[in-house]
Amino acid sequence: MTDDAPRPAMAASAPERKPLSPAARRALAEAEARRLAAEASATLAPKELQGPKGPEPTRYGDWESKGIASDF
Repeated sequence: MTDDAPRPAMAASAPERKPLSPAARRALAEAEARRLAAEASATLAPKELQGPKGPEPTRYGDWESKGIASDF
């Protein structure tokens, strides 16, 4: 048995939302300002000279120097 009834088309426009409170609008504006400030101040860190090879030791908990690994 087949049902050839037409399905309702999805609305092309965005669904209506209830109006935002002033506090919510202010929070969204502050978040957008923080995002823009973070993008503007994002710079590449300078390349480290004479640093450890491989994964960052402070992240993984090991230091390796001259073939000797030490935990801290």
